[in-house]
Amino acid sequence: MKNLIYISLLYVILSACASRQPARAYSWEEDLHQRLLTDFCLSESQVKDYIRKYIPDVTDEQMRRWEESKALECMLLDGEKRYFRNAGPNLFRIDSACYTIKVAKEGIVPTESEKVNQTHLPLVIEAVKKTGRTLVEPKRMRVTYTLTVDTNAVPAGEIVRCWLPYPRTDQARQQGVKLLHTSEADYQLSPASHPHSTLYMEKKAVMGEPTTFSETIEYVSYAEWHPLTPEEILPYDTTGTLYQTYTAERETHIRFSPRIRRLAANLTEGETNPLLKAQRIFRWVNSHFPWASAREYSTLENIPEYVLDNRHGDCGQVSLLFITLCRCSGIPAHFQSGFMMHPNGWNLHDWAEVYFEGVGWVPVDQSFGVPSFARTPEERMFFCGGIDSWRMIVNNDYSMPLIPEKKFPRSETVDFQRGEVEWEGGNLYFPQWSYRMQIEYVND
Repeated sequence: MKNLIYISLLYVILSACASRQPARAYSWEEDLHQRLLTDFCLSESQVKDYIRKYIPDVTDEQMRRWEESKALECMLLDGEKRYFRNAGPNLFRIDSACYTIKVAKEGIVPTESEKVNQTHLPLVIEAVKKTGRTLVEPKRMRVTYTLTVDTNAVPAGEIVRCWLPYPRTDQARQQGVKLLHTSEADYQLSPASHPHSTLYMEKKAVMGEPTTFSETIEYVSYAEWHPLTPEEILPYDTTGTLYQTYTAERETHIRFSPRIRRLAANLTEGETNPLLKAQRIFRWVNSHFPWASAREYSTLENIPEYVLDNRHGDCGQVSLLFITLCRCSGIPAHFQSGFMMHPNGWNLHDWAEVYFEGVGWVPVDQSFGVPSFARTPEERMFFCGGIDSWRMIVNNDYSMPLIPEKKFPRSETVDFQRGEVEWEGGNLYFPQWSYRMQIEYVND
């Protein structure tokens, strides 16, 4: 009897130990495959159902033509043609004929950020001209950010490790950052100078309950605008560290391929002034690549090349194309990202900064581009040397290690905005958790 009890206990112990181990050694190839299956999750019939809202008699021939032009994104996975989760809506953003059909039916509906900026940008321009300061129109925001891991996504008793986005404290246009509350008493803030600004916490998973992490923060965000002229831009010190660092290639997405080199040379041909070069690149990207919902960056080998191949991009994708073309043209540039915080229109968002000798770093929001509502030359080029007040800056670069370092590859291997979560058994990918942001606009 005793032997039977001992054997039973041994079996329970061994089973418990086995359940704590990953089923197999980690493989990026398998991980990537699952990420692609998550993004490319629609059948042809599902995509056709969406398209029929605007084109009731859509044909197979039209489908093939849109696929060949890359306006309708799909790929072969496990022997099956699968469509990107936003392939239908993207078609009516990317293909000009489809765009016209949708506009004829629904009209052009401005985004919430466009509604805000239509009145906000003139105020920024006027304030800069009146005060002579480049930081104006401060907005104080109190933010509660919550990340919730699904119930039983992690075995009970296991430690869940979580990194939340945190406002940078080393940026002039983001001031007075205060941490008001955290869900866990113990937390770790990344150093102010680290490229990804994070708040790290740990918590044990409880059976039958979601695992929730939250932070409440307050900060003041300023608009920044530089009324730049070519004459004020000085020659670069090409031997300096700043210049050499921010005009260099950068793994994995800032690569000077032969196509990038030819394109940069063509766009800046005959021009030597860095400001005018940057403006040429900004206008060209704006006019050639409509915004479209993006597949996960971790599934792309090179983002600027993807934009050129597919003739569309979201905020981070067109920003990385702009940065790469600037660097290849001898203009220092780097990636910056976090959130757009416009009332009723907050979202993840990416932009850039470029460096002009004699002026310093200035913001460039390539995806906001040339606003359709712009009435003056200053408003049309506002986002090539300016940015609105409604931001949260989290990142000053991309694809850098987190602090403390993650043990498994990040869900978002390029950007860091939504947060990251893992446990000893592996990374927790986006379908296993959710996030939300509550914003209070505080009047001083």
